[in-house]
Amino acid sequence: MRIGMIGLGRMGGNMATRLVQGGHEVVAYDRDPKAVDEAAGHGSTGANALADLTKQLPAPRTVWVMVPAGAPTESTIEALAALMQPGDLVIDGGNTRFTDDIRRAEALKSRGIHYMDVGTSGGVWGLKEGYSLMAGGDPEDFARVEPALKTLAPANGYLHCGPVGSGHFVKMVHNGIEYGLMQAYAEGFEIMKASRYKLDLEKISKLWMEGSVVRSWLLELIGYALEQDPELKHLTDWVDDSGEGRWTVEESIECAVPAPVITLSLQMRFRSRQENSFAGRMLAAMRQQFGGHPVHKA
Repeated sequence: MRIGMIGLGRMGGNMATRLVQGGHEVVAYDRDPKAVDEAAGHGSTGANALADLTKQLPAPRTVWVMVPAGAPTESTIEALAALMQPGDLVIDGGNTRFTDDIRRAEALKSRGIHYMDVGTSGGVWGLKEGYSLMAGGDPEDFARVEPALKTLAPANGYLHCGPVGSGHFVKMVHNGIEYGLMQAYAEGFEIMKASRYKLDLEKISKLWMEGSVVRSWLLELIGYALEQDPELKHLTDWVDDSGEGRWTVEESIECAVPAPVITLSLQMRFRSRQENSFAGRMLAAMRQQFGGHPVHKA
């Protein structure tokens, strides 16, 4: 199929390349001309503007948007929709909140423009390994874009989850679970590093990949990271969050479903950004006041 790809960053650029490798025709656009040139070098047809991209696609058009969630996605889809015609399809493959999908789909429907959300997992490894794709939208739209999904995903790696919003909802929960898994691995490896034994953490991570109940792709990536830098000295402990963990916790509150692991793992990410927290200093101050315990001066 012939498909447009807007946003050629770490994910979008590789997705465009994987589509081309799978026999699809990709018209690629990014605000950065260098990214467009790179995509063209991998077989895509470059576009110099959104209008140029839509002109190069036959009606009914299918355009996949892979830009950061929030205002960038909103403004991109608004500008794109102004150039599209009834019957055209917009796919948001970023990390949009599912409630925004529902609102956006309703607005586009009044103009005859179709909309799908596709939660996309795979990161920078997706070009080689494929992407896990969680799609939300009408069954007819899913069938229309399924050839591209089949190319982007590994075997059995894509699913029509339900109506608009369901794809990003499933991806949101996926990322919440990811937070908890990452935090558990990080804590376990720190315990081993701090123990009385001189343990080879890289070898342990690779050992656990062979038959262990805790084996996973994240554990495999831990092994790669430790192989490159056993002490992780090139990193600080700052850990950002892109929104999905917060939204998962908010949804757990809305549904009255306890989610202590995911909630705490999100809070630990907040803590990682505090170099010298006021709460921590307050704890030290209280211990000093009531018990005369020693403190470390700044």
